[in-house]
Amino acid sequence: MIEGWIKNDLTLKRYRRFKSLKRSVVSLWIFMFLLLLSVTAEFWANNKPILLKHHGSYFTPALKYYHPSQFGIQGEAITNYRTLEMKNGDWALWPPIEWDPFESNIKVDTYPAPPSTDNFLGTDDRGRDVAARLIYGFRYSIGFSILVWFFSYLAGVILGSIMGFAGGWVDMVGQRLVEIFESMPSLLVIITLVSIFGASLPLLVVFSVFFGWMMISIYLRAEFLKLRRREFVEAARAQGVSWWRIIFKHILPNALGPIVTFSPFTIAASIYSLAALDYLGLGLPPPTPSWGELFQQANNYFTIAWWLAVYPGIAMVLTLTVLNLIGEGVRDAFDPRK
Repeated sequence: MIEGWIKNDLTLKRYRRFKSLKRSVVSLWIFMFLLLLSVTAEFWANNKPILLKHHGSYFTPALKYYHPSQFGIQGEAITNYRTLEMKNGDWALWPPIEWDPFESNIKVDTYPAPPSTDNFLGTDDRGRDVAARLIYGFRYSIGFSILVWFFSYLAGVILGSIMGFAGGWVDMVGQRLVEIFESMPSLLVIITLVSIFGASLPLLVVFSVFFGWMMISIYLRAEFLKLRRREFVEAARAQGVSWWRIIFKHILPNALGPIVTFSPFTIAASIYSLAALDYLGLGLPPPTPSWGELFQQANNYFTIAWWLAVYPGIAMVLTLTVLNLIGEGVRDAFDPRK
């Protein structure tokens, strides 16, 4: 069905080449499922019902806040749906994991608690459900990674396109700038900046983008140096087309190979970088759900809480593996030698 929508022959060949690599196709479906799981996390892990029928009225507590007075509760600010009085005909549809990622299981005597019927992947050192924090943690990880990928590639494409198209002293100055940035130990500099300015998702994105645009700019510069003397570019110049229109309308669409090819690997690297920063305590501020924080707790309780290392490790390995396999399929699909 998808092939019927593709009109360009080259795009159709690339699609068929990607589809022929079965492990990449399976990885793409797994990643789409993980992405759907994180986007709809409230339906999978929450201490509020997805749908509630109470005294003849229907409510969606997982999506909307309801004041306790709507259920006849006085003197409270937050509704505890677990203790809500249910009469004949009342019912509640709960998520598979009936825990909020910030909520502690007060029924457990000691933390971290091993897997049980209440918390089937166990709890962390504050009694919070590990499964819920894994699901919500992926939301933050993939959100951070996509933001870093988008803005770093946007900056890299713009700067690399200008360097490759202009050439001369513009290219020379730009390449010296790239060499300066590449010579910096980016992770150490980011750690220093976080220790000075504090940690938050926007700041981490800004710091990562600041040191993440060089690689794609190098490849775009090379593509533009190769394409700027081609016949269609010379024809556009002869017709008096402006330089920015030549860059973004004529050359850039023919130089998209590196952008598409390296994107899955860049997103995977950003997920790993955020986990590393969280592990060091310099990532997302607590109590934000984070895979790196779970690894840090696993290091602190490695003799008594194996689940804090095993389950986040499985999630991390699975995510990075599927992203790298997707990248492998995209790389083969865009390989001009094939």
